[in-house]
Amino acid sequence: MNPAQLFAAAAQSEAALARGEGDAYDHMIVALALAERGDSAGAEQAFDRALALEPNNPAVLTGLAAWHRKEGRLRDALLACDKAIAAAPDYADAWVERGAAYAAGGSSARARACFAQAAALAPGNAPAHAGFAALAARDGALDAARAAARRALALDPHNLGAAGALAAAELEAGDARAARSLMEPLVAQAPLGADRPQASSTLAQACEKLGDYAAAYGHYAQSKADFAALHAEAAQRYLPSTTFIEALSEGLAAVDPARWASPLAPDALAPTHVFLLGYPRSGTTLVENVLASLPGVAALEERPTFGEADRRFLMGGREDVVAGVGAFAALDAEGLRPLRAAYWDKVRSAGVAADAPHLVDMDPMKGTRLPFVARLFPAAKVVIMRRDPRDVVWSCFKTSFAPTSGTMEYTTLERAARHYDALMRLTDLALERLPLTAMELDYRALVREFDATTRALCDFTQIPWSEEVRRFDRTAQARGVSTASAGQVRKGLYDGSGQWRPFARWLEPVLPLLEPWIARFGYD
Repeated sequence: MNPAQLFAAAAQSEAALARGEGDAYDHMIVALALAERGDSAGAEQAFDRALALEPNNPAVLTGLAAWHRKEGRLRDALLACDKAIAAAPDYADAWVERGAAYAAGGSSARARACFAQAAALAPGNAPAHAGFAALAARDGALDAARAAARRALALDPHNLGAAGALAAAELEAGDARAARSLMEPLVAQAPLGADRPQASSTLAQACEKLGDYAAAYGHYAQSKADFAALHAEAAQRYLPSTTFIEALSEGLAAVDPARWASPLAPDALAPTHVFLLGYPRSGTTLVENVLASLPGVAALEERPTFGEADRRFLMGGREDVVAGVGAFAALDAEGLRPLRAAYWDKVRSAGVAADAPHLVDMDPMKGTRLPFVARLFPAAKVVIMRRDPRDVVWSCFKTSFAPTSGTMEYTTLERAARHYDALMRLTDLALERLPLTAMELDYRALVREFDATTRALCDFTQIPWSEEVRRFDRTAQARGVSTASAGQVRKGLYDGSGQWRPFARWLEPVLPLLEPWIARFGYD
């Protein structure tokens, strides 16, 4: 249900509870409404009341799982789903939510299996078919995507998720006109809800393919405006990402560079340890899968591997972050060792074997964690992707992302450009002041001189090069890709440069922020 429907249902449940007639389900509806309004403490209390009444109610547990998923607590979401399924194995909604949680975590194959199970249990469950269709379209299984999407639309003709999956399949098959015809009337009449931003984005992609750039820009802008409106209350609870990055720069600038020397010996747990970063949409997913194609390489995709260090030093307001950088720089070896151990715990829990000879930790935003890299892993190699800033900022604006403090910065071109500028400044400051072994890798050189560039990359990282790097598309298909680059990487090597050009007039106002970086990276 959309927020308006949820709030109306919550008002009825609150009235029933006030009369003494409510039950566990009513407490759950109230909890979900409180969560939608950004009141996490109130939501938790309402869920506690619901579970105190009926601890094994599958509907309540599924609602709890949905809340945990939206909060980013995916492990808790899966545990709640598993408890619901244990109590009622045939409860299809729990399987749907389990699929959504796995999809949010990037486990596409598991997610599709959950949606398929839900559809088998309840053939009339439109969200089950729609969830399967969306993942099948993302993974390039076009026939399966079309079939599942059409089943969902037969059950619910206004299901935006199913329509979007069908349109995505048509786009990948080259029929942008069919995708536009399908999405345009649905988006025009859809109320604001969780599926409308993605639906508007899919419609925008169809318009872009057809060369109707004004319509495409309008739908991209509407998608981002909807995204901002849906998550505005939740965003108030977090420090804006640009402010966070500026605080890191302030803290880093305030520390004597000599204090960043690490008292720890190089880590022997991964003979080759690579941090791959840059900025979202700069080519990090492509490089990750190139390296993951080589023997002995284990690659992590956007995992919060520095979670313990984040909790101790980077939480709170701007002043807390500035102070946290200084406090981390002051740690001695005894203070650093538990943080290094916590990092490896995260890596192992992600499924990386202890004997993996090469580890690639890919996260385009880990430029914000370079102080941690410098002191905890002094022998690590840092690879920084560089791409035309206009392509990067435009792509972040047009792409649909999961809600985070970072992706809220992509809701306008101006915010995206300011965020990009802030991270580039921080990265340059880190390279200047921290004892890092770093390489800048140019996207344009990678796609135009692939063998030579990947050989240089392997020489730097000390991962032996082989012709397997050319099979990165197969690697991506086998591993599954959860980033926004999934579709591109599956298709193999192509040059995505210049995608900003048809939208140059909308980028003009932010060029003063980007021009120094355009020149710095050789794209002027």
